[in-house]
Amino acid sequence: MARRPVAAVAAVTLMVEAVGIALLNWILGLVVDRQQMSLGGMDTDAMSIGTWVAGGLFGLYLLVCGAVLLRTAVRDRAPGRLARILLITCAVVHGLLGAFSVGLVGWAAFAFMMVVLGLIVLSLLGYEAEPPAEPSVEAAGGGHDAPSPA
Repeated sequence: MARRPVAAVAAVTLMVEAVGIALLNWILGLVVDRQQMSLGGMDTDAMSIGTWVAGGLFGLYLLVCGAVLLRTAVRDRAPGRLARILLITCAVVHGLLGAFSVGLVGWAAFAFMMVVLGLIVLSLLGYEAEPPAEPSVEAAGGGHDAPSPA
């Protein structure tokens, strides 16, 4: 099955996206700082620092999601419960960002977000959590072949 390559491609894509998001926010913070732009009288230093912190935190979030997918691909086993929740939140974030990006950036950004969303969802579905194994007959106490008297 192609679940390992899908998870690996999703991991690399999320890691590249994390670097891109952090770089974009760093540049936006520099622009705000150097232009002395203000929004509603807010301090420009607070705006630029807030942009840098937000970009760093979002980039770190995407890196962690990418690391979870990379670990999943390397081990070829389903991620644990917390890792699945993290990947589900990442998929939801990409869906929302895709919806917002249509009007703000354009259809190419929307298409990219939907491709990443699809890779995350495919990784989650490819590594469905296995149901717990049913107890064997021997473990349940019925290990003999003779039928019990009625």
